Parts: sequence; C-alpha cells; structure tokens
Amino acid sequence: MSLQFKDEEFQSAWKELDEPQLEGGWELFTETMGVKIYRLHDKETGLYEYKVFGVLNNCNAELCAEVYMDLTYRKNWDTYVKELYEKDFGGQNAIYWEVKYPFPMSNRDYVYMRERRDLDVDGRKIWVILARSAPETPCAEKSGVLRVKDYKQSVALESDGGCGTKVFMNYFDNPGGMIPTWLVNWAAKTGVPGFLTDMQKACSNYSKFCAKK
Repeated sequence: MSLQFKDEEFQSAWKELDEPQLEGGWELFTETMGVKIYRLHDKETGLYEYKVFGVLNNCNAELCAEVYMDLTYRKNWDTYVKELYEKDFGGQNAIYWEVKYPFPMSNRDYVYMRERRDLDVDGRKIWVILARSAPETPCAEKSGVLRVKDYKQSVALESDGGCGTKVFMNYFDNPGGMIPTWLVNWAAKTGVPGFLTDMQKACSNYSKFCAKK
C-alpha cells in the first residue's frame, strides 16, 4: 500500500529551512542551546502544535537522516522507548512505538506511517522525513497503554555549510488522558532540546553501533 504523503508536503517541509512559516498565531515558546521552539494553540484540543528550528553541531545531514530512520538504533539511545518496530499489519506496513511515561501515568503507544525522501533542490541536498498516525491500521490496543491516534511529524535536514546540520521539525501529538497542561508544556520545553542533544550524541556513536552489528 502506498504511503499517504503528497509531494507538496515534502516541499513545504524543506522550504521552512529557508523561510519559517510563522503567520497565523505562532508564538515563540522557548529558545535554548541555539534551538528555537514556536507553538500554535489548537482550539479543538486545547493542545499546541510545535515548530522547531536549530542546528545539530558536528553531525552531517545524511548521517542525521540515517540515525533518525534506524529504529533498532533508536532503542539503543532513546531511554523513553519501551517497544519500537516496523511490521506488516494485515497488509499495511506501519511502525509500532510504545513510549514510557512516568508513574502514575499510563504509557502511550503509536501506530504510524512514515516516508523519507532525499531531495535535490537546485544542487542542494535536503533530507525530508514525514510521519503520521495510522489509526485504521489493524493493531490491537494493549491493556493499560493509551493509544495516540492523532500524531504528525515532519523533519527537514540540510548541511549548515560546515560540519553541522540545519534542522526543521514540525509536530503535533495528542497524548490523550488527563495530563496537566503544565506537564505537557514542561515536556515540550525540555524534551525537544533534550531529544536533539541525544540525537547529536547518537550520531557520533552510530559508526560504533553499525560496526557491532
């Protein structure tokens, strides 16, 4: 089954590397370690959609894309992963991902599709990865784990002209359940820069991981 991503979605993701699209209510949420995070209030859910702009130092863009796509390696460096794998669910290829939540909250899990494209834009090499939840995928829900049915993410990566990578990320995630707003905000404020720091470290250790396989 072909993935449900359109060419325009890939185009609009990489274009944000050049011109961030922040009209229509986007506000600067936090800026830390050279990373700017903007948010947009979603009236329907009361939650926020986020856009992230930053640079990963000492990590080239192609390596970033490889690390981002490697689910086996993700389990090695991302401490929040409980389960993560790609498989065929009744004729539909999708990724299953269970995320650890702190006690007393229930873990969350996702079933989503993703696609990566390596683009050549007038000689510029840009890597774009899109992901979105696939609630229609026949994957049974687990007792005690809340299924996230509304999730989307897009990532664009390009060399910063040196030995780093320019990163754009856009995501929305409705974790469901009764999570206090302050905790959601705290998680966004600390989790995204933390994830990018972990990703940077993961890039530097990737060759060692591959050598062991």
